[in-house]
Amino acid sequence: MNCISTRRGYLLFKSCQQSSQSSISSLRLSRAKQPSNAARRPFSSTPISAVVNTANKPPSTASSPSRPPATKPTPIRQSTPPPAAPKQNFTLPSEPPPPTARTAALSQTNPQRSLTDGLADMPLMLDESSKQIDWTRSYYGLGNAAFSAEQQEVLMQAIALDDIEVKPDGIVYLPEIKYRRILNNAFGPGGWGLAPRGESIVTGKLVTREYGLVVQGRLVSIARGEQQYFDPDGIPTATEGCKSNALMRCCKDIGIASELWDPRFIRRFLTEYTKEVWVEHVVTKKKRKLTMRKDDVVKYPFKETKM
Repeated sequence: MNCISTRRGYLLFKSCQQSSQSSISSLRLSRAKQPSNAARRPFSSTPISAVVNTANKPPSTASSPSRPPATKPTPIRQSTPPPAAPKQNFTLPSEPPPPTARTAALSQTNPQRSLTDGLADMPLMLDESSKQIDWTRSYYGLGNAAFSAEQQEVLMQAIALDDIEVKPDGIVYLPEIKYRRILNNAFGPGGWGLAPRGESIVTGKLVTREYGLVVQGRLVSIARGEQQYFDPDGIPTATEGCKSNALMRCCKDIGIASELWDPRFIRRFLTEYTKEVWVEHVVTKKKRKLTMRKDDVVKYPFKETKM
């Protein structure tokens, strides 16, 4: 009886042992089939500490699918368009009014012309049968007779040294009014005159014209005058300077101020009556050397300075 109970107990122990082993092996097999936590966890930029903290929390009763964290949309910056360029109103040049009979007549009678094209001051051409002398072509009386002794003395008298002027570059000259006074003293006012012998020639910077000196009804000298100008508005003044320059050259032929053409007299006058000084321009501060009479002083816009 004891043997039977002992055997039954042994068989019961064996069956319990086998069942426990089979349950353990099935549990191991099921764990081996399940993926690990590292494989199941998706890639995320969440720190590991945050994952550990969430793992310690108790699981929620309602399981919800995992959603990616919501990100705020980035606002799109709208670039402001550049300001539009102001509109420019282009106006076409107005066409000239159509010519009428009156405007056509005025344009023909008073045509507009530039002074640089020439002055159109050709002397009047006389007929061959006319009793008047055409001084534009005639040489009447040239070298026919000498002046009287009194006239020759007036013309050939020595020039007063106080009347001689000197330019800043050292050129000596006699003012043109002094030539006219000598002619008036010799022949009297109205006893002489300058006759143009051609048209005024106007270049880009120069006005020139030929004149003849007529004394007591006969031609005594011919010379061409010239004068520079710097602006077209100064052409009228340049024509007067051209006439005075021709008069000075004509007077050389009849002995007036002949000393001023003598090199020895010029050198002696410059040595005894002139001086060279350094001056400075008041505005531009440029320095230069000027030649002036010893009895003159430096005038504005220059002031005397040292080199």
